[in-house]
Amino acid sequence: MKSNITVFDCSVLHLPKIGNRSGHITPIHNNQEIPFAIKRVFYLYDIPGGESRGAHAHKECHQFLVAASGSFEILLDDGRSKRLVHLNRPYMGLHIPPGIWASEINFSSGSICLVLASHTYNETDYLRNYEEFLKYNSI
Repeated sequence: MKSNITVFDCSVLHLPKIGNRSGHITPIHNNQEIPFAIKRVFYLYDIPGGESRGAHAHKECHQFLVAASGSFEILLDDGRSKRLVHLNRPYMGLHIPPGIWASEINFSSGSICLVLASHTYNETDYLRNYEEFLKYNSI
């Protein structure tokens, strides 16, 4: 299946930020602040500073990543182009559509990566081998 999705289809979105001097809240609703319905939520934490996670693509699942605390970068790859996105604000997130190889890298100490996903966990949706990813996208 050839994907027409490119790294430039991955969007950094600003989320609502409601607050005052006592703190802030950022609400996220299905199909409103992000372009899909959320079926799964998980978060990555206790990642040693400088470590990496991810390094896979999805066939159908959309993901939305937020640096809930700290910072990290996402290296995006569509098989033709690469793009590096830095997240470090809890009111900003990155939408990664299916067909994009993504690696979360350069975590700051104590960072938390919140992930909102359009699908429940399904191992058959993952492309974990880069060569298989390129074949899947007919690169």
